Amino acid sequence: QVQPVESGGGSVQAGGSLRLSCAASGYTRVSDFMGWFRQAPGKQREGVAAIATGAGSTYYADSVKGRFTISQNSAKNTVYLQMNSLKPEDTAMYYCAADRPSFEHALAPARYVNWGQGTQVTVSS
Repeated sequence: QVQPVESGGGSVQAGGSLRLSCAASGYTRVSDFMGWFRQAPGKQREGVAAIATGAGSTYYADSVKGRFTISQNSAKNTVYLQMNSLKPEDTAMYYCAADRPSFEHALAPARYVNWGQGTQVTVSS
């Protein structure tokens, strides 16, 4: 079973940057995708970015395109989320997940079963 572990959250002012890391321990070859998701208080969990770990294809939510970048270090079984030009509305708990969704569902939380515990990102105005 793949067990993602997130790190790198914190507090930053609007316009600032943060980089999240997700290390996936366990048998990672079963996981074709690793994704970043977020959940703000009172809101549903939403997909932010995902990467096909084999092909390297990336997928982004419209709200973060041009500001966030997902990347991977395959040798370390680690996925990163570089977040630039952060906005207060980016404030949320960010989760990493790993699974084998179809590409059209790469950002669908319901298609992932292996989840990390999350890391908080807070952006102040």
